[in-house]
Amino acid sequence: MDEPIRAFIAFLRAEQRASPETLRNYTSDLRQLHKFLLSRRLAAAPVDPASLSSDAVRAYLQWLDQRGGKPASLARKLAAVRSFYRYLTRQGLVDRNPVEGMRTPKQPKSLPRVLTKDDAGALMTFPAGQTMGSLRDRALLETLYSTGARVSELVALDLADIHAAEGLVRLEGKGRKERIVPIGDVALDAIHRYRTSLPAHASSPASRALFCNQRGGRLTSRSVARIVARYSSRLAGGAVSPHTLRHSFATHLLDEGADLRSIQEMLGHASLSTTQRYTHVATDQLLAVYDRAHPRAGRATVGRPVKREKR
Repeated sequence: MDEPIRAFIAFLRAEQRASPETLRNYTSDLRQLHKFLLSRRLAAAPVDPASLSSDAVRAYLQWLDQRGGKPASLARKLAAVRSFYRYLTRQGLVDRNPVEGMRTPKQPKSLPRVLTKDDAGALMTFPAGQTMGSLRDRALLETLYSTGARVSELVALDLADIHAAEGLVRLEGKGRKERIVPIGDVALDAIHRYRTSLPAHASSPASRALFCNQRGGRLTSRSVARIVARYSSRLAGGAVSPHTLRHSFATHLLDEGADLRSIQEMLGHASLSTTQRYTHVATDQLLAVYDRAHPRAGRATVGRPVKREKR
C-alpha cells in the first residue's frame, strides 16, 4: 500500500496542486489507516488496496472515535480514503471504492469565533517597541487582519507579492489558486517598518520570504500560530488562532456594508455558501447589541424574548 500512497500524493502535488498542509494530512491519514489494518490483522502484509472492505474502514473510524477523534477529523480522514480510492479506480488499480457510499460523520454546526473591532484594534498594538521581533509581529498581525489571508497563505508570501503602490497583495490559496486582494495602508506601513529594521543581507532581493524567523528563514504556520496565541492571550476572551483574524476580517467587512460576493472573492472561497455563515455571525452580534442597548428590547435582563400578552 505504500507505493500507491506515494503515487497518490505525487498526483495531488503535481496535478491537483494541493497545498502542503493537504499533502501532509492526507499522507498521515492514509499511513495511519495502513498501520491500523496491519495492527488489527484486518489485512495481510503487505496490504493490497484492492482487498480493503467497507467493514474495515468502519472499524478504523470507530477506533478513531473511541480514541476521542473529533467529527471534523474523522470526516477529513474519510475524505482522504475516498479520494485515494477514486484515484486508484481511475488508474485501474482497483475496480471498486469501498467507501463510496459511506456517510461522512455529522459535524456540529458552530459559528466561528470573531473578535470585536475594539479587541482587533487592541491586538494590533500589543507587539510594542521597535525591536525587529516586535516590528515583525505587528506587521504579521496587521497583514492577517487587513487581508483575511489563511496562515498558509501568509507564510508563503514573498516580497514580490506585495504591491504597495496599488495597495494590493497576491495570495496563493488552496489548490494554488492565485487571487489579488486589497491591503490597507496601516498594514503596508507596518510591513515597511519591519523590513527596514532587518539587517542588509536579510532585506536584500535575494531574501524572498516576507516574514522571517530569527535565523532568516521563512516563518512556519506553527510559528505564526504561536505568535498570534501569545499576544491574543492578553485579550479578555483569551487566546485565538490566526484563523480568528480571518473570520474577524470577513465579519467586520460585512458589518460595514461589504457585499457577500466581494467578501467571497477576497477570502478565496469556492462556494458562496461557505461565506454566508458570516451573515449569521453578524446577525448574532447585531442582536446582542440591540439587546444591550435598546430600552424596550426586553432581553437584556431575562436572557430570552419577552412573551407577548394574549389579547
